[in-house]
Amino acid sequence: MTAFFCAVCSVPSFAQASDPPVLASRSAVLFDATTGKLLYEKDADEVIPPASLTKLMSMFVVLDDVAAGRLSLSDIVDLPRSTWAASQPWGSSLMFLAPGQTVTLGELMLGLAVSSGNDAAIAVALHVAGSVEAFAGRMNLKARELGLQKTRFTEPSGYSELNLTTAREFGSFCVAYIRAHPEALRDFHSVREFAYPKAENQGAAFRDDPGTVVQSNRNLLLGEFEGVDGLKTGFIIESGYNIALTAERKGTRLLAVLLGGPGASSSRGGRIRADDGAVLLDWGFDRFKTVRPVVENLEATRVWKGRSRKLGVVPAGPLAFTAPADRALSVSWEVRRNPWVVAPVRAGDELGSIVFSDGGGELHRVPLAAAESVPRGNVFVRFFDSIALFFMKLFS
Repeated sequence: MTAFFCAVCSVPSFAQASDPPVLASRSAVLFDATTGKLLYEKDADEVIPPASLTKLMSMFVVLDDVAAGRLSLSDIVDLPRSTWAASQPWGSSLMFLAPGQTVTLGELMLGLAVSSGNDAAIAVALHVAGSVEAFAGRMNLKARELGLQKTRFTEPSGYSELNLTTAREFGSFCVAYIRAHPEALRDFHSVREFAYPKAENQGAAFRDDPGTVVQSNRNLLLGEFEGVDGLKTGFIIESGYNIALTAERKGTRLLAVLLGGPGASSSRGGRIRADDGAVLLDWGFDRFKTVRPVVENLEATRVWKGRSRKLGVVPAGPLAFTAPADRALSVSWEVRRNPWVVAPVRAGDELGSIVFSDGGGELHRVPLAAAESVPRGNVFVRFFDSIALFFMKLFS
């Protein structure tokens, strides 16, 4: 069976795209966030502190618990002294938590994503795990679950230079985070400013003058670069200027991580990392396209010596794939089946493949699997099918 579809694409062709970009950041990666394919790397395995990018892992842990029903974003969170802004180390970015305030877990998440509050990170850690150390353990457990070998966390804010990662691993982490909690982009990471505390957060003595501070998201590409809707920036002296970025254009979502950007001042460093991110995303959108083929009406496979003569088949892997932009314009798919399927067959057994290609050759291949099990047929079925198979193979 062969089918044909077109993926509408208006970006320049692969052959016309520029050479890999020159970046100021020490380390960088670019992924297709849908397929997980690595599209670009620069010193991607250099170990660098993530700085406030750490807060993305803190948010991942929280959102996992929310999804599991263990937490709610409407939970009221206690604010012991260690969570107050006044208790944070010098130079911390702050949400401005203070004694007597009432704050929800959802507000703290905005404090992490937009204000990058170290005080918010401590409050979240205590609420979720009871201590900073226990919460860091949760963060490291999540990193191991995701297969991250060089990434480790000692605290939830990113202030410590002992938090460590690589661009490659943090990019993989961000892909997993977006897949698990896509709503986080809308609810937290694309929010451009956050005001806190408001009157409802303060005790009676401060409600007439709550001392609200409006902070802007430090991701300068929000509203500046087409399609950007996250994720996070970070800086400590030991790391330089870091940024994790994602943007979507015409059905293709890219994910960039850039670590160790230079800058003599916060304004200069923030601009350099944003410009690096824009250059890398533009390069990726020029060169690559996510293809989402629709595969329908797969014919059943003939089964020999089984209780059933026909067996349904299903794709056994993701159909979406990344292609050079000039080869994503028109793609065909073809089913290639194993010629002789003999029972018993177990559900999930590989029975062939679906091959996606264009005029330039194969682009992607997905295994074709049995949709259900077919046990052996009775002795008569096996006998007559054996004879039929003998002659069919003889003359094929």
